[in-house]
Amino acid sequence: MGIALLVAAVADRSWKGALGWGALGAVAYQYPLLSWTGTYVGPVWLFALLVVVLAAAIPLAFVPLVARLPGAPVWIAGLWVAGEALIEREPFGGFPWSKLAFGQAGGAYAKLASLGGAPLVSFAVVLSGAGLWALLRSLRSRRRVLPLSGAVLAVLVGPVVGLAVPAHPATAPGDRTITVAAVQGNVPRAGLDFASQRRAVLDNHVRETQLLAARVAAGQSPRPDLVIWPENSSDIDPFRNPDAGAEIQAVTDEIGAPVVVGAVLQGTRDTDGTIVQGPRNAAVVWTPRIGPTDQYVKRHLLPFGEYIPIRGLASVFSSDVARVTDFEPGTGAPVLDAGPARLGVATCYEVVFDDDVRDAVTAGADLLTVPTNNATFGYTNMTYQQQGMSRLRAVEHDRAVVIAATSGQSAIIAPDGTVLDRTGELFTPGVLVDAVPLRTTTTLATRLGAGPEWVLAGLGVAAVVVGGVLRGRRREAGAA
Repeated sequence: MGIALLVAAVADRSWKGALGWGALGAVAYQYPLLSWTGTYVGPVWLFALLVVVLAAAIPLAFVPLVARLPGAPVWIAGLWVAGEALIEREPFGGFPWSKLAFGQAGGAYAKLASLGGAPLVSFAVVLSGAGLWALLRSLRSRRRVLPLSGAVLAVLVGPVVGLAVPAHPATAPGDRTITVAAVQGNVPRAGLDFASQRRAVLDNHVRETQLLAARVAAGQSPRPDLVIWPENSSDIDPFRNPDAGAEIQAVTDEIGAPVVVGAVLQGTRDTDGTIVQGPRNAAVVWTPRIGPTDQYVKRHLLPFGEYIPIRGLASVFSSDVARVTDFEPGTGAPVLDAGPARLGVATCYEVVFDDDVRDAVTAGADLLTVPTNNATFGYTNMTYQQQGMSRLRAVEHDRAVVIAATSGQSAIIAPDGTVLDRTGELFTPGVLVDAVPLRTTTTLATRLGAGPEWVLAGLGVAAVVVGGVLRGRRREAGAA
């Protein structure tokens, strides 16, 4: 309904009017969705809000050009995908957090993700909304952009096809199943100050893993084959601090399974103070009786969080900018050899990017994990939004997903997007232990990659060109 109202607001206006009303609608959508970002870098988040608002408003400014074309809902949906494709990539590596698809994890459109990824889901949602606009317009006036049957089809085709797509089974014959544990150790307190309590955060995750080991020894819990700690569970570099490394090794030996540790690895400087290598956000596999055996360094860093673009300008708006040291991105494939699993890693922010998650699956991941630290964002909806993204990724690639969060909400998700287990209230410790399948199948979405996105966006762009040509001809005919 929201998309239908938005299309109705812009369809008959000039491009300037459509841009203005589109921006207003985008603010109404984006502001409550993204307000949590202000808890990290203060007023700088308004810049991010401006970017995503424009990414939605600019495609809407072209809606008047395509609204009179036959099949208008299709072209409008393509325009929306084009806007999401832009914000997937620019500026500063993109910020596609507000894709419509991510709100559909539990709905009728979700299974479309296995066919064409998040872009197809967004396309289908907008197609239904624009189809509803076309249907109501056809019923109320003679200015039909579609026959009634076509308008009804536009409204219903997305959810009907989505419901018709076979769901991935939670478990299937031939699956190799392992028991995985997600450890949520919690932090001393919410907000930026969690970083000043680094040792306490590490100790919390060690303690929760020790308690799990005790329950295993007492026969109260199955022994996990793999244990996953969240991002920043050890902000103390375990390679530079022997006591931290020893603590991790001891609890790994005690639990008797590989532990994937979210660790901040310190940077290095030259004798003159020049940075040789920046700090890195890593996931390190710690193996019983051996030590660290594999690691992945986060590749897609969070702008204004893990690094500061336009630092001079950003510092004018927020004193917190000075507290952020630019991290160095990794370059390797996002897959870890983690005991029994080939573990695909999308560290926190990376789960929002189509290519980042797909890269893990095409590199051989049979299980996905989203280690995340959302303590910075306090008691906001950020963690639940990220959970919706993770559920959609499970469906998209037919993989179970393990979310391990420092302060919540951690979750274990089946390949069909069902949440098998989750922790309770935010900022409470917890441990999840569940059996998950290891899958090597590839969905159509995995095989096609960005192909559907380019095709759908191309439909919108091509319609704008056609609409512009036809409008020019009408003006010439009127002038004659």
